[in-house]
Amino acid sequence: MNDSQRIKVLFVCMGNICRSPTAQGVFGKVVREAGFAERILIDSAGTHAYHVGEPPDPRAQKTARARGIDLGDLRARRALAEDFRAFDYVLAMDQDNYAHLARICPRGMEGKLRLFMEFAPELRIREVPDPYYGGGDGFERVFDMVEAAAEGLLAEIRRRYPEVAGG
Repeated sequence: MNDSQRIKVLFVCMGNICRSPTAQGVFGKVVREAGFAERILIDSAGTHAYHVGEPPDPRAQKTARARGIDLGDLRARRALAEDFRAFDYVLAMDQDNYAHLARICPRGMEGKLRLFMEFAPELRIREVPDPYYGGGDGFERVFDMVEAAAEGLLAEIRRRYPEVAGG
């Protein structure tokens, strides 16, 4: 399957070292376990260039490893307006990053931009909190939230694109 036939998902936070690589790793695991790894392309980016080229935060990597996910190969990059052309979903972790992405979103592509937590309405949480300045328990909480939203996102993709994701 070539890239034009795949569903493409981009997760975005501020620096691309905590929340968005966590979402990339968790969603990647959910997609692999469902047997759709060849059908769904997953990436992450940051709205700011603070950490371009850096791996995810060591605390995010540690939490991920404890849950059977390896984030070690990921490297931070900055989100670009071109990402809206390349991806089917551009998912912001919080309202601030959503607003930044809305400013760079090309006209006509606004429907691709959403808050990631929309896919876990049962949690009644709109934003994934930034765990960067907190302790390790913040990363655990983020992983729990992201896991719920990842399952909801896959369910949406399966409904919306049955020809690609076997809905």
